[in-house]
Amino acid sequence: MAFWDNLWQGQRASQFDSGNAASNSIELTKRRPTVSLSKQGAATGNLRVNLSWQMRTSDIGERSRQGNRLLSNPLKLFKPEIVQGHTLGVVNVDLDLGCMYELADGTKGVVQPLGNLLGDLNGPPFVKLSGDDRFGASSGETVYVNLDQRDAIKRLLFFVYIYDQTPAFDRTHAHITLYPSNGPRIEIDLDEQAPQARSCAVFSLDNVKGELVVRREVKYVYGFQAELDRLYGWGLQWGRGYKTKT
Repeated sequence: MAFWDNLWQGQRASQFDSGNAASNSIELTKRRPTVSLSKQGAATGNLRVNLSWQMRTSDIGERSRQGNRLLSNPLKLFKPEIVQGHTLGVVNVDLDLGCMYELADGTKGVVQPLGNLLGDLNGPPFVKLSGDDRFGASSGETVYVNLDQRDAIKRLLFFVYIYDQTPAFDRTHAHITLYPSNGPRIEIDLDEQAPQARSCAVFSLDNVKGELVVRREVKYVYGFQAELDRLYGWGLQWGRGYKTKT
């Protein structure tokens, strides 16, 4: 009898995707797409949302083999493969993290690198972009949300887009991590194959009668922010934007 009890308990536990228990994380998947920050006791303080990415291992290997066959630069043979992969990432991939917001008073807008729309943490919209990572560095890009002002926030939509207009989601492994002020971090992988997509709605954060709920979206589109806007009914006016040169 104890054996069946243990088996049943194991099955119930497997229904909860908690990620690596040792690392104290929750992975949002298609099977388990939502988590309540309020029920986790994590609906206060600053929520840190981080985007990081790197070249896919299979892509690095294939390009390395092609380079070795061509022998166009013999010195490349002495480079560690990870260095070659990172160099390709610097040249070809520039992912940006953005956030559309709607406040409780009806105010709508966007926080993103384009247009230098960096937001404000201590005033509306209570969302702040810390900077723009153009190279896929380990620190990535980070957006902060002031959850102490949660009553002023109706909904947020976090998205990733490819700035240089070269579809590359099939060649990068992008990863979003949410770091609440309390409780486990929340992990979302952009792991679906969408080679022609230019943008991806990653997750939403909704204030549902005072409860803050994170929902995994991971919906790819073939356009940019305006197409995501139409998909989620934001109603903003969009124009072409550019980054300042570095």
